[in-house]
Amino acid sequence: MAGNSGNRGARRGGSWRMATWGGAAFLLLVPLVAMQLTDEMAWGPGDFILLGAMLFGACGTFELAARMTGDGSYRAAVAVAVAAAFLIVWVNLAVGIIGSEDNRANLMFAGVLAVGLIGAVIARFQPHGMARALVAMAIAQAVVAGVALVLGSLEGFVLSGGLVALWLLSAWLFRKAQGGQSPQVARPHAG
Repeated sequence: MAGNSGNRGARRGGSWRMATWGGAAFLLLVPLVAMQLTDEMAWGPGDFILLGAMLFGACGTFELAARMTGDGSYRAAVAVAVAAAFLIVWVNLAVGIIGSEDNRANLMFAGVLAVGLIGAVIARFQPHGMARALVAMAIAQAVVAGVALVLGSLEGFVLSGGLVALWLLSAWLFRKAQGGQSPQVARPHAG
C-alpha cells in the first residue's frame, strides 16, 4: 500500500508539471497561431524569445517552489504571485499599463515587483514573511493605482486594483500555508 501512495504523489507531481509547462507552451503558440490568422499580429523572433524567456522564468520559479514544499496553499500562493508578476511584465512590455509602453510611469510597476523580491529574500521564502511581503506589494500596488488615477489612466487604475486583489490573495494563501504556527525560534539545548 505504501508504494501505491508514493506513485499517486508522483503522478500528482507530474500533473502539475505537465499543466505548468503545457500552459507555457500553449501561451507561446497563441501569437504564432494569431499571426497566421491576422496581419495585425506581427511578431519577430525576438518577441518569441522574450516571451519564451519570461515563461521559462515564471514556470521555473513555480516549479522550484513546488519542489520545495508539498503544501498546496504555499504552491497556490506562489502560482498567484508569479502569474500576477508575469502579467505586469507582459502587459507593460506589450502596450504599457499607464499610457504607452514608453510612459515612464510604468516603471512604478517594477517598483512593486522589487518590493516583493526584496521582501521574499528578507523572509527567506518562509510563509509568514512571504505573507507580509505580499501585503507590502499590495500597498505599493494601491499607491500605483492612485497615481494612475491622478494621471488619468483608468486602465492603469483598474488593472492595479485587480493586482492588489491578487497580491492579497497570495498573502492570504501564504498565511494559510503557515497553518497558524508561530515562527520557529532557536532554543538553547538543555544539558
